[in-house]
Amino acid sequence: MPPAKKRARSYDPARTRAAVLGQLGDVREAVRGLTPEQLALPTRLGEWTVRELIAHIGMAVTAVHRALEKPAPPKQNVTVVHWPFATAGSAPAIDEFTRGLASDHPDLDSYLADVEASLRTLLAEHPGTRLLETNAGALPLDDYLVTRAVELVVHTDDLNAAVPGLDVPYDRQALAAATRLLADALAVKAPGGSTEVRVPPYAVVQCVEGPRHTRGTPPNVVETDPLTWIRLATGRVAWADAVKQAKVSASGERADIGGLLPVMA
Repeated sequence: MPPAKKRARSYDPARTRAAVLGQLGDVREAVRGLTPEQLALPTRLGEWTVRELIAHIGMAVTAVHRALEKPAPPKQNVTVVHWPFATAGSAPAIDEFTRGLASDHPDLDSYLADVEASLRTLLAEHPGTRLLETNAGALPLDDYLVTRAVELVVHTDDLNAAVPGLDVPYDRQALAAATRLLADALAVKAPGGSTEVRVPPYAVVQCVEGPRHTRGTPPNVVETDPLTWIRLATGRVAWADAVKQAKVSASGERADIGGLLPVMA
């Protein structure tokens, strides 16, 4: 995988921590009153039901807990922008673990409450510089929390798609972090400066090999909103469908980035 050539984006640690806790709290509040029928609804994630999806949201957060239980690696060997590329290989183990959690925790509200309380304790006990061994490599805790914000936003959107009228809100900082990390991952996957991808108000990146734009209006521009971008970047929505539905605008001969998506499976 080609390395990023520009200085890595930084994320405010305090805002990231607040975003993770805020998004988790929003999910817990929204799913507290779901009926057994709603919990049994299908999702767009294979054979998972809403119950299993909620269990997975808790699991995504307790990945922090599991990483902190292990010895700290000697040094950081990846940056957070490389994390989206490491998620696909863990899918079979994640599926099995998630099904077990859903079976073992029939009271999902109590389960999420325990997850939230224990996370608050861990964040108070450990500095953000503490290195964790993750599925992508060794990362500081503060950087790994950015990936938890991405997971929470992506799966909040899965929940909203699965349960009519649920409408879990998106924490603004969590949505910003997810948008930026996935946009930066695209720039790593397809380095270059011929195409500008705009996701207002959170991200603008240049990518794709070709003539580099220096001033004025770029010749190749892609623009969309944050949620559409996250759905494109994670394979929830196909590029052709988003263009057809006018959810994304693309102008220029190098603006068709459908072949580069998704960036995270």
